[in-house]
Amino acid sequence: PNFLDELRARTPIAAVVSRRVKLARSGRHWKGNCPFHNEKSPSFYVYEDGYHCFGCGAHGDAIAFVMQSQGAGFMEAVEQLAAEAGMEVPKQTPAAAEAERRRLDLHGVLDTAASAYQRRLHLPEGRAGLDYLRARGLTDDTIARFGLGWSGDGRGGLQAELARQDIPPEMLLEAGLLRATEDGRPPRELFYNRVMFPIRDRRGRCISFGGRILGDGQPKYVNGPETSLFAKRHTLYALDLAREAARAGQPVLAVEGYMDVIALHQAGFTAATAPLGTALTEEQLEELWRLSPMPTLCFDGDAAGARAAARAASLVLPMLAPQRSLKLATLP
Repeated sequence: PNFLDELRARTPIAAVVSRRVKLARSGRHWKGNCPFHNEKSPSFYVYEDGYHCFGCGAHGDAIAFVMQSQGAGFMEAVEQLAAEAGMEVPKQTPAAAEAERRRLDLHGVLDTAASAYQRRLHLPEGRAGLDYLRARGLTDDTIARFGLGWSGDGRGGLQAELARQDIPPEMLLEAGLLRATEDGRPPRELFYNRVMFPIRDRRGRCISFGGRILGDGQPKYVNGPETSLFAKRHTLYALDLAREAARAGQPVLAVEGYMDVIALHQAGFTAATAPLGTALTEEQLEELWRLSPMPTLCFDGDAAGARAAARAASLVLPMLAPQRSLKLATLP
């Protein structure tokens, strides 16, 4: 399932369909005459992640389109699209099955941790974190929607709580919630005394966390490490929420940080998203273009923000295409 998710994400479905259907832009989507039945006026629509014909009812994703349009089998279609995306189809071995099972287990571990963090935010120990979020103007509904939480003091409380649910330390290490020590002592919790921000994939599954310290400590923000679920350069914060909003016609915005995204969503800009504390990458740009042919980058109005915008523009130039461009919003 993880491989198929990544294959679908890397396959621009409009490009696949346009080999057999003459497509025209229709708002944020594409339309053309259905290749599966005879029609004179277009009723075949292509979206970010699939197609649907309102005439004959044909629908599916890129894999289904190759199967239906070429008479290909499932594996044949997968292998064709994987080759075009530069991906190797994983072999169906016992080891691969076990790795996939562990990835699914890690989602469960992270969901359990997210629930624990959310509960702690509303306990006396999380009062400082809750006060901080409310002082930044966030409503209780917004705090709940983004699953914000409090890490605790890092003295083993999370590990003990998850152990009661039969989650061993090895799984917490694999999920990026613990970090190994170099002096032979037991692993320690990565996050402590921080407001917690769950990081979710495009399907809304928790894959990691970011944590913000209160006060003047450094680093101000810490993200979880790279894991089998989480690759920072491929991930945008709040991508799952932005996808829903972009489909409904909201303008897609890429801003600088967690709190920028959350404040924009609360103000009604619900297709806002952000890279995770790093310069915008090619992979993140591809994600933005899946949401909109012309997303807007809106970085801070200071000198650092201007430099980040210039770097992003330089990165984008060789990737531009007739239906892939970019806007830059400048702030005072």
